[in-house]
Amino acid sequence: MVAGRGRVVDAWRLVYEGFDPRSEGVREVLCAVGNGYLVSRAAAPESQADGVHYPGTYLAGCYDRTVSVVAGREVENEDLLNCPNWLPFTFRPAGGEWFTGAPESQHLELDLHTGVLTRQALVVDALGRRTRLVQRRIASQVQPHLLALETELLPENWSGRLEARSALDGSVANTGVARYRGLTSRHWFPMGQGVDGEGLLHLEVGTTGSGLRLALAARTLVHRSGIPVPVVRTEEFRDGWAAQTLAIEVSEGVPVTVEKTVAVYTSRDPVGGAPLRSARLLVARASDFDQLLREHALRWKELWHRCRIEADFDGAGTLHLHLFHLLQTYSEHSVDLDVGIPARGLHGEAYRGHVFWDELFVLKLLDLRFPELARAVIEYRHRRLDAARRAAREAGLRGAMYPWQSAGDGREESQQLHLNPLSGRWLPDHSHLQRHVGSAVAYNIWQYYQATGNTDFLATTGAEMLLEIARFWADLAVHDPVRERWSIRGVVGPDEYHDGYPWTDRPGLDDNAYTNVLASWVLARAQDAFDVLPARRRGELTDRLELDPGEPERWQEIGRHLHVPFHDGVLSQFEGYDRLAELDWDRYRRHYPDLRRLDRILEAEGDTVNRYKASKQADALMLFYLFSAQEVRDLLRRLGYRAGHELLRRTVDYYLRRTVHGSTLSAVVHAWVLARSDRRASWRFFRDALAADRQDLQGGTTAEGIHLGAMAGTVDLLQRCYTGLEIREDALWLDPRLPHALGRLELDLRYRGHWGVTITVDRSAVTVGLPESDRQPVQVRVRGTASTVRPGERRTFTL
Repeated sequence: MVAGRGRVVDAWRLVYEGFDPRSEGVREVLCAVGNGYLVSRAAAPESQADGVHYPGTYLAGCYDRTVSVVAGREVENEDLLNCPNWLPFTFRPAGGEWFTGAPESQHLELDLHTGVLTRQALVVDALGRRTRLVQRRIASQVQPHLLALETELLPENWSGRLEARSALDGSVANTGVARYRGLTSRHWFPMGQGVDGEGLLHLEVGTTGSGLRLALAARTLVHRSGIPVPVVRTEEFRDGWAAQTLAIEVSEGVPVTVEKTVAVYTSRDPVGGAPLRSARLLVARASDFDQLLREHALRWKELWHRCRIEADFDGAGTLHLHLFHLLQTYSEHSVDLDVGIPARGLHGEAYRGHVFWDELFVLKLLDLRFPELARAVIEYRHRRLDAARRAAREAGLRGAMYPWQSAGDGREESQQLHLNPLSGRWLPDHSHLQRHVGSAVAYNIWQYYQATGNTDFLATTGAEMLLEIARFWADLAVHDPVRERWSIRGVVGPDEYHDGYPWTDRPGLDDNAYTNVLASWVLARAQDAFDVLPARRRGELTDRLELDPGEPERWQEIGRHLHVPFHDGVLSQFEGYDRLAELDWDRYRRHYPDLRRLDRILEAEGDTVNRYKASKQADALMLFYLFSAQEVRDLLRRLGYRAGHELLRRTVDYYLRRTVHGSTLSAVVHAWVLARSDRRASWRFFRDALAADRQDLQGGTTAEGIHLGAMAGTVDLLQRCYTGLEIREDALWLDPRLPHALGRLELDLRYRGHWGVTITVDRSAVTVGLPESDRQPVQVRVRGTASTVRPGERRTFTL
């Protein structure tokens, strides 16, 4: 059978027909089910990790640290763990072979509205016995420790004894990313398995490095139309594996249903540190599948109500798919777990499950939908403030230096080496020099504060981080007496292609425009935050941080005089960018159909992308993603640079010709910055970002995990970019610029305590409405027209 690409049906269903080994990994990711505590890939229950299938279940924040030998060097990595497989389920007519796939026919359907994955298949054994299979799978949004698989088996042309085997498999390893397979992949060791007097299977394992313990308990029930069926059970155990075989008498044309319900707990859960006891208790008391499903679907209905966004274009289904996976990665169940947002979700092992700056793209969305989740992400960073301080001290600096890659405890998790699969060479990795992640943390703090007006958050959490990040930038900056300005040297910007100059062996770049302008912004916001605080709290932070009386003033001096390079009338990506060579783009496009990994192509040729004006993602344009064109001009003018209205257009045109979009985030950023100058081009980039994972545009990377920042970014393009929505100066600012393909947008937001601020935009008007409440009125500004909207009011502004 040949299966095509998954198709979205009626905006709420993702459907796959047949079975295609080449696309199985992508399907397993896109049809995964989760709840913020865990995500389980949509591997077939009868499958094993075999190069086609990859069963994987990932629990938020569950990492383990191991040492591997790479190119003769010991390398330490902390990995998000592929946890024991709860899924294993197969069957056979007695005396036949166990079903291991592929089925004769197959139809898979992910219902985004209810969070249910349904599989329908026909299985034909060697003797021609045909069995219809219908399976439904959920990861409960109500009971986050519960997973459930319901299997209905219908013998079409045979009767007799059917044997079903349900198992728990702890012999899993982290082998989901091919380029990591030379590294240590075994993390779990068996601690025990068995069955109790009530027939509940259990399995307990521990990690080799972190001391984490994990327990699974499984209950398997059999019934026909809700009536229990007599079953003969036998068990089989070996280290790290527990199975139960159920012998059932079946009749031709009469279906039988097997329900497998599994509870999972770890020793890091806030339940008292007894994971096996907790798992047994929960699964023993769990409702049947239908009741679990009703409660689960109701919770998804609530989530979709809070995520309402209606846009009249044909990509709404993919938009819902992106929101679906965001809500599965980070939800109310994540809040108490002390976890960040992994760049690739909880869907695979790419980037080893680490937390990057991608949260910047996600929190823009959460601030106005689920501010409590946005705050929890910031709290994750706050709990790692001391680790960031230690990193700064070790670099001889004050303040807080947040890591480029974060995981369990907040230390720098970036790689020392990375593999170029085209050349087979292991190369030094300098990505840890991306110091701009601290500014992203500061930006997230300020945006959350603007969206919520939560001064208590600023006083208890946000301001301390802001001040320490500002202190770091002020300490890292060095004075250049020739320019009479300050420089930030030896860093790497978001465009990871450039990590050094071709004329020196020293890693890092000087005066990256994005880094410097954002550092200037952070230094200014630190003062604003300080001014907002109650006097007593200002005094406490002054004492706690041992702020010198003149230190904040020095920050502002530096923040107004950081060097920002320009060339040819555009922002330079970094100092010296103008000295780089132009790539022979025509030659490379003729020889390579896909240039997204231009860095690997050049290295395999014995060259380096550091020599050329070529970008993975043009980081100078990131400024126009974070701020409006007017705000960027104001920031540059504050720094003493002339910045006219043509700067954005010239800078976008310049870098657009030199960018290969090697990151899925690049399409989001380009869609954003082109929204005002070229709406057709903006919409093309938006559609590219929308298709990135569903069509696996990066060529195999989606099977290793979703690109969560890009997924959130597509929703935010509709939510804020095309509506022109900004939150600043205690007001909602709106300046819509709808692309030609988009006639109307309507969405509900949360803003400063108002649940359900409705914004409707079309080509002629903007309407803002507030629900009835006792909250304060909202200040709204639409293209310069200021107005006040009170609770219970709707106000229309003509464009």
